[in-house]
Formats: sequence, C-alpha cells, structure tokens
Amino acid sequence: MSVADEMFQAFMDASPMSATMFGLPGWDDRVEDLSVEGEQALRARITDILRRAEASDSDPVTLAVIRHQGQSMITRIDARLIEHTVATGLSAPVNGLLMIASQLDVSQRLDKFARYIGQAGERVRNSDRRPLRRHLEAGKTRLDRFLAAPAQEWEGSYSGEIRSAVAGFREVLASIEDGRGDDQPGLCWLPEGEQNYANLVRNYTTTSYSPAELHQLGLDLIARLRDEYAEIGSRLWGTGDVQEIFRRLRTELLWDNEEEMVANAVEAIARAEAEAPNWFGRMPKVGCQVRAVDEAERETSPIAFYLPAPLDGSRPGTYWLNPLGATERSRTLSEATAFHEAVPGHHYQLSIAAETDMHNIRRFAFIEAYLEGWGLYTERLADEMGLYSSDEQRLGMLGLDAMRAGRLVVDTGLHAFGWTRQQAVDYLRENTVMPEPEITSEIDRYIEVPGQALAYMVGRLEIQRVRAEAEEKLGDRFDVRAFHDLVVGSGAVPLPVLNDLVSAWTAAA
Repeated sequence: MSVADEMFQAFMDASPMSATMFGLPGWDDRVEDLSVEGEQALRARITDILRRAEASDSDPVTLAVIRHQGQSMITRIDARLIEHTVATGLSAPVNGLLMIASQLDVSQRLDKFARYIGQAGERVRNSDRRPLRRHLEAGKTRLDRFLAAPAQEWEGSYSGEIRSAVAGFREVLASIEDGRGDDQPGLCWLPEGEQNYANLVRNYTTTSYSPAELHQLGLDLIARLRDEYAEIGSRLWGTGDVQEIFRRLRTELLWDNEEEMVANAVEAIARAEAEAPNWFGRMPKVGCQVRAVDEAERETSPIAFYLPAPLDGSRPGTYWLNPLGATERSRTLSEATAFHEAVPGHHYQLSIAAETDMHNIRRFAFIEAYLEGWGLYTERLADEMGLYSSDEQRLGMLGLDAMRAGRLVVDTGLHAFGWTRQQAVDYLRENTVMPEPEITSEIDRYIEVPGQALAYMVGRLEIQRVRAEAEEKLGDRFDVRAFHDLVVGSGAVPLPVLNDLVSAWTAAA
C-alpha cells in the first residue's frame, strides 16, 4: 500500500460519512471515533504516514496533497474544537449528524450513533474549553426540537437508542453553568488559542498570511467594493449613496414565496449549463438537480449547500436550497449563490475531479482555499459569462463579495484580536447587505469554525491572480477553456501548488 493509499484510508477513517457521501465503499458501517484516545491514535498514525511520505516516490503534487490532508487532521485534533462546538452548524458533531443522516443511507451504522453522541458529550463535559452560553442554549433548543418531533425514517429500529443518547447530550449542555459570554467568543480567550488559530489559518488558507495581514486585506476589499456598489446603484436607481443602496437591498426585492426562490435557482443553473461549453472544454458527465431542504431540517440547515453525486451515479449532484423565511430574504443573492454552489461552481469542480483517474487522495481532497476559492471565483466568472439576469443580481454578487471580504475582518477580529461578538455583528451590519438573522448566524458559525471563513476570498484572489498572470504572458494564445479545465481537472490542491501548475501550463503553451 502506498503512502497515498494510507493517507486516504486515514482520511476516510476520520470521516466515514464523507466516504458514504462520495459513494466510496468500505466505510458505510462506520462512524468517527470522537474519543480522546481515538483521536490521539489517529494523530500518531498520520504522523507516521507523513514521516514516511517524505521518503516516498510520490509525484510532487500528490505529495503536497498528502502533506496538507495529514497536517489538516492533526491541526484540528490539536485545536480540540469538538469540545466547544455545540450549536447548530454542520461542524457541531451531534447537530451535524442529525442534519446529514436524512441525506445519506445510514442504515448500516445506526447501531453506532448512540456511542458517537455519547463520545461527543464526554468531550464537552470533561473539557477546560467552555462553549459560549448562547451556543449552549442554541444547542439545547435544536435538540429539544428533534426530541419533540416524531421519529424520522432514517432512525429505523434504533430510534429509541438514538433519542436516549441525544437526550443525554442535551443534559450535558444543560449541566454547564460556566459557559463563555459574548465578550470572549474567540480562540484567543482559550488555552493555546493563539497558536491553534495560527495553525488553523495556515491550514484553511494554505498560505503564510498572518491574521493581521488578512484583517487588513479584508478592510481594503470592503473599501474598494463601495465603488462598485455606487457604480451599479447609480445606473440602476440613480444613487451612488452606498447606505441607501444597502437599505434598498435589505428591504426591497424580496421573494413572493418559496416556490419562486426554487424556480429561480433552476433557471439560473439552466442558463449556466447552456453557456458553459464556451468556457470549459470538459463538462461533468453527471447532472445537477435543485432540491428544497426537507421541512424538518430547515430551522438548522444552511441557506444553501451542495452534495456531490456518488461515484455509482445513483443520484445527480444536488444543490440544496433552504427556502425558510423566503419572503423576508433578498432575491438578489439567488443567482450568485446558485453559480457558486452548483454550475459552474462546486458541481463542476467536485464532479470533474471525481471523474478523473487521479489517486483518490487528490480526487476527494478537502482543501478549503481551493474548494471555496473556486466557488467564489465562479460568482465573478458568471458575470464574464453573461449569466446574471439583471443589475439587481449583480448587486447580489457584490453583496456576497462583501460578506466574504467581511469574513477576513471579523474572523481575525474575533479569534486573533479579541473582538466581542457584538463588534463582529456591528461590522457586518455596517459593511454588508446581509439581513440581521443571517448576520447573527454567520457570526456564530465563525466563532465555532475558526479560520474556515478565510478560505473563500484568499482562494478566489489567488485563482484570479494566476489567471491574470497567464493571460499576460500568453496574450492571444491564452485559452480560458483550457485554463478552467486545468484548475478543476487537477483536483483540490494547496494554493502554492496551483500556482506551480498554472506556471508550468503557461510555460508549455
């Protein structure tokens, strides 16, 4: 077995639900081991693989991915985020399980869920790193909703055992009386927090940017975006007043109903698929469908997310859209989100990589700066492709840009510079068009998943940089279709490796 095989095995052992999502056989009866002993055994195993990888004959790109995937798992184990991540996002172990269980075939692992939930409770109970008080309350509310609802189909004959474990986890949350206040939400307030955050920043961005540099980058981007808002706002509404544009985007152009929101996403993706051959030489063999999130999961589901098609093609890639509160949400964000999550965003990126003959460690690598950088890149690419149906939708593109730029400011503010939760809320309220419920949910996400929010804009800027450099060097010989095929056909790679790949391609051309 090669070191690439070993690292991929360890990667899937650490996240067997992901293996099921990808349609990879061999992990359908497993769950992650959340115990301290299990994590430390995994850490030792990964450390040994990394040591031996340096003497292997793996090609440089595969070796770089092996290094990143191994170090990523070590970084997250060392940060011990599991011990204070308890609210309603996908990263909270128990809530994430309850969300994803209805989307996958979990029938072979139902007998292991109670142990998994119990391990999560033990980690929280025995930790010196307390969750925020508001996250404890949010976690309890979410679990109460699950326990009060009728058993779902996925629970099968293990419903009683699973619900007893969920009730036990709720008791753990209720027993914690010393949760952190909103004045100390970041990692910098926790033991080893400064070092853990620095490691997470390196892991998520795959760069050497410091938190201070990322913070300033976000401030600069927010300032530049105001000029773009003013230019489109003047053309559309006859005003360049950014705060007036923000007000109109927050309070006008809302959805009439849920069905309209879903139909708009279907139309946007259809336009993207029709135009894509002019921008990509290679299209995925598998299709992309749009589905509304199930009623039972809408309170805790993200606004939108993508799940790739399994390898056997038993279902298409799926763009999941949460229509909760549609009539209070701006329709201007719809198209940019669809292009990011589906076509030509994550659907093209993940499907094309999975269809290559590369090693699995590259086909299914999880490198956020590349993955989310590509998603954000395609929001601007969609404008080049002529996909936005109106200037209102272009303002939505700017709104999502501002959110990702704002993430650089508030994520570093919270975790490196000791911002209060309210400081972070106030910054997004002043500098983005996000509605209040979305601002608060996003801030809570950044608190519980430190560093992840940095990956989007850092990755987008790097993809744009290497493309611009290639265009400058090649001039009329630059082929945008070949460029995009290279980027998505190489699988997820660290950003320095992407630079090397594009530089080599440019030289060869």
